[in-house]
Amino acid sequence: MADDPVVTSSRSTPRRSPRRSRRTRFEVRLLSCALFAGLPAVLVSVLLLWLGDYTTRTRWTLTACLVVFWLGAAFSLRSRLVYPLQTLSNLLAALREEDYSIRARGARSDDALGEVMLEVNALGEALRGRRLGALEATALLRKVMEEIDVAVFTFDSEQVLRLMNRAGERLLGQPSERVLGRTAAELGLADCLEGEPARTLTISFPGGAGRWGMRRSTFRESGKPHQLVVLADLSRPLREEERQAWQRLIRVLGHELNNSLAPIKSMADTLESMLARQPRPADWEDDMRRGLEVIEARAAALSRFMEAYARLARLPTPKLQPVEAGALVRRVVGLERRTGITLVPGPELTVHADPDQVEQLLINLLRNAVDAALETGGGVRVGWTRLGGQWEVRIQDEGPGLSNTSNLFVPFFTTKPTGSGIGLVLSRQIAEAHGGSLTLENRKDRPGCEARLRLPL
Repeated sequence: MADDPVVTSSRSTPRRSPRRSRRTRFEVRLLSCALFAGLPAVLVSVLLLWLGDYTTRTRWTLTACLVVFWLGAAFSLRSRLVYPLQTLSNLLAALREEDYSIRARGARSDDALGEVMLEVNALGEALRGRRLGALEATALLRKVMEEIDVAVFTFDSEQVLRLMNRAGERLLGQPSERVLGRTAAELGLADCLEGEPARTLTISFPGGAGRWGMRRSTFRESGKPHQLVVLADLSRPLREEERQAWQRLIRVLGHELNNSLAPIKSMADTLESMLARQPRPADWEDDMRRGLEVIEARAAALSRFMEAYARLARLPTPKLQPVEAGALVRRVVGLERRTGITLVPGPELTVHADPDQVEQLLINLLRNAVDAALETGGGVRVGWTRLGGQWEVRIQDEGPGLSNTSNLFVPFFTTKPTGSGIGLVLSRQIAEAHGGSLTLENRKDRPGCEARLRLPL
């Protein structure tokens, strides 16, 4: 017979099931079944033995052998079934207690009990691998939470703090050992557990004060609801963005002012020196007139620049209303008469947009495309389509293409001699104000540029 599978483990004592009485009753029933199974054969053999013509010594000897063999087979059958079941019980108890180091020895695939032991061993190995993966994932999550620069707090259903990271400790000004188990109201975080789950708050903490970006979500642990609160300091990045915006503004304004004031100052010095000379030149009046014209032209250019900058900063909020997309594109194309424009009609759609702003946007894009096409004698192609839940307009030209795509949407950057440098910036602001997007890129199939406007339907 096959060897009995036994449990191998580092423990000194085997596991014992708490259901001792039930196991004993099962063993008694198993032994009784084995005895009753062999009882008819033993009775028939004893009757034949005692009714036959045998000596008394032979009768008693054979009867004792029959009884001993009968009892031995019954108890052997009992042990062959009970011991593997006890092993299986120990293995399952170990798995229930999350001890995955125990394995059944002697498991084999050529009998039913051996296959059961093989499957239990495989189950233990699989659970061990999953537990190891879960521990590693938990360790990684804790490491990430400790290193990120946002405060993370976890509250249970009673609004009691259960977990926080190192950034949360710095924010509250106390180690986690002192604040875990305290309520959100005691920590000054009660507002974070109420209202909108994502919003901006102005709160003062022991570790810092200012504007905070708050996000709250709900999860369950052990079947109980918990709330996860994440606080990110917005004051520092906002101040940095504000500083960079002021630097860009001052750089642009300083550049344009110097470009206008430098020739004005030079011309004024020239005119002053000319008037100071005695006697004056015969054509001093013509020189004076030309100088004043230069000063006037530069002052007018500076005035146009400031007006354009104010226009860029005063873009009103779009007034959304139903607009026939096809009719809008056809109207814009009809305004441009300088070169041939190929119109590729698309589906008739209705978009919710500000018709005046979107028309101005399309006029800017089409005018740029026509200007580029005139340089090479090419054409312009305009079409629209529906792309998912968006209306997409494509304006393709056959011009020289874009030489510098990184500065396209930089205010007052232009490659045209008479350009203001705000057309594309204003167009992108209009698109983004409508929840859409505007992109410009060189065409891949041929020379030229493609402008792509997308607005939500």
